[in-house]
Formats: sequence, structure tokens, C-alpha cells
Amino acid sequence: MSIQPFIRCKDLSVSLPFYSEILDFKILRAPDPDPESFMSKYSLLERNGDRVHLSAHSGDGVFGNVVYVQVENIDTLFEKFLLNGLTESDRGGLTMRPVEQTWGMKEFAVTDPDGNRITFGHPL
Repeated sequence: MSIQPFIRCKDLSVSLPFYSEILDFKILRAPDPDPESFMSKYSLLERNGDRVHLSAHSGDGVFGNVVYVQVENIDTLFEKFLLNGLTESDRGGLTMRPVEQTWGMKEFAVTDPDGNRITFGHPL
């Protein structure tokens, strides 16, 4: 089984750099450059075999989604994202630094430019 979330975004030209450059996703399918094409508002990304669909279509989700990603090494990933340019910002970026939670996970969270939150976690 493969679960692949659709994440709603307003403008792929803003969202794609965040996901590909900061969060290190590879773009498997870029938006069609023809603005009249249905596929001009869609992109498929992959990281370590996991896929995420970015969509600016009104029927593909709502703004403010929350996605939880369990990872192998939270500290290494956090440092990688910082090196890629992740910063704390009101318009997307780091929203929670790594913290050991009472429920047995170490987590940090980012928010994309459209207010969708991605929390990364690692079991303690």
C-alpha cells in the first residue's frame, strides 16, 4: 500500500521551490507550462520513495492540511533542511524546532507557503 497525500497550494511557482529546494523532494512531474492545460496546476514529487501531489485545483483538498512524516533520524533531517535554507517565517517555514514530546516522539514542524503543516517525527 502507498498513501500519497494531495496538498493544496495557491501558486505552484511558490510551493515547488519550498518542497524541492528546502524539503528536498524530487520533482517527478512538473506543471505543464501551458496555462490552459489541466496539468498546469499539478505537480508530483518524491522523497525516499514517498510521493506527494501538489495541486492548485479547487477540488483537491483544502488549505491548512496536516501531514505527519515518521523519519529515521530527525536531527540529521532537521540539519539538512536548515542547510537548504529553512528558516522561521510568518509565511511558511520552520514552526516548531525539534522537541521531545511526552508521547515518545521527537518532532519538528514546518508550514508551507499556503499554511499546510508537515510534522516530522522520530520515536525516542
